[in-house]
Amino acid sequence: MNIIIYALVFVGGATGAASSLYIVFSLFGTLGYKIFRKIKFGTSLFD
Repeated sequence: MNIIIYALVFVGGATGAASSLYIVFSLFGTLGYKIFRKIKFGTSLFD
């Protein structure tokens, strides 16, 4: 029983960490893409 609880804690922690990392990387990826379009094409940062 104890090993199952540890497995669930590990899976839950890994899922939370992965989703947090995804949010952080997608935020910087989106900002980088918008800045790239602003430099290359002169588009607005708010589109």
